Amino acid sequence: MDLVKVENFYKRYGSKEVHKGLSFAVKKGECLGLIGGSGTGKSVLLRSLIGLEKPDSGSVSYLGQELTHFNEDDFVSIRKKIAYAFQGGALFDSMTVFENLAYPLREHTQLSEKEIQTKVLSLLSQFGLAGNEKLYPGNLSGGMQKRVGLARAIILGPEVILYDEPTAGLDPYNTRKIQEMILHLKNTGVTSILVTHDMPVAFTVCDRIAMLGDGRIRAIGTIAEIEAQGENIIAKFAAGEKF
Repeated sequence: MDLVKVENFYKRYGSKEVHKGLSFAVKKGECLGLIGGSGTGKSVLLRSLIGLEKPDSGSVSYLGQELTHFNEDDFVSIRKKIAYAFQGGALFDSMTVFENLAYPLREHTQLSEKEIQTKVLSLLSQFGLAGNEKLYPGNLSGGMQKRVGLARAIILGPEVILYDEPTAGLDPYNTRKIQEMILHLKNTGVTSILVTHDMPVAFTVCDRIAMLGDGRIRAIGTIAEIEAQGENIIAKFAAGEKF
């Protein structure tokens, strides 16, 4: 079944038309990779799924529920189910790592402080971040900030995770750690959309890859289909050709 669906999506900023009737769907438990050159509107699509952007026309739906007419209050419940892992982590600089992860639990659950502490420390350990709970984001490396941001994104147990360039600017070690975390979450049945320029990561964690260009999906297919096609547009993009 299609968990997330975008149909006939149009979006422009001033005279620049970013999307021109774009359509795609993501099935439950699937990881869809969104690739394409800079400025093709990949992040615009992610932000539209949680109400940070709205299409000029077209449909964005989750479990068959139309989201384009939701107001900010309506999106509160949606954001518990669709998590956004921001490119820079989007952590609160004035809060410790512990407080950053505890914040959504305090806002959206009835857990006791003891239960919150147990959940936060357990998740930090799972993400290889044990012992860092008292540090502030400014004391963390870029890779650690991204891991904390991802931990916070999933702490409410979302059904869908939107990854916006999760490995951008990371060294090989942290890239591998993020990749392992994405695969672990996928194996638990989480549905995901991965915006990335990191093609090795995309080919490792995604079930299908869709390439954006000229305001539409220019190509889409499973990893096996893409590899079997040889000199296809996605393979050329991965090899560094300009589009």
